[in-house]
Amino acid sequence: MSEGRRTETVCSNCGGVAKTRVGKYRFEESGLKDVFLIGIELIKCQKCKNVDPVIPAINQLMQVLAVAVAAKPCKLDGQEIRFLRKYLRMTGDQFSGLLGTDKTTISKWETDEQDHGERADLLIRAVVMALGEGLSKHSERVVRGFPAIEGVWRELRYEINPEAQTCEYV
Repeated sequence: MSEGRRTETVCSNCGGVAKTRVGKYRFEESGLKDVFLIGIELIKCQKCKNVDPVIPAINQLMQVLAVAVAAKPCKLDGQEIRFLRKYLRMTGDQFSGLLGTDKTTISKWETDEQDHGERADLLIRAVVMALGEGLSKHSERVVRGFPAIEGVWRELRYEINPEAQTCEYV
């Protein structure tokens, strides 16, 4: 579908008339608060205002997001640690075993109750890049970027273009 072109369909929520257009979508389903998908089809209901995204190639999209989180130029926050652990399909117990800590500590990191420190931050990223499905081809670039990572957290927005499989930090 080209930019700006609209078609009509049926709303998945209420059955009303919905229009399809290309736009930007806040991808809350990722588990991260500031992830936006750019240039995807959106089905918006005229009646109930429900918006359904048409997300192409979800596995590749999640790989792009995992690489972007691991390569983030500043410290990870709890949501990002949780996202990366879940990307690995690991429990807190499994993840903590790899990181040399306990699952209670992982839980505190994921809820931002406890700081995880700069070394743990880099270790989390390295483990994800080494073990994450489809990530190995990006691991050298991400790991070589470690020296440039700021040791403090700052808010960034991830803007992903699923078609181009690219991500920008805003």
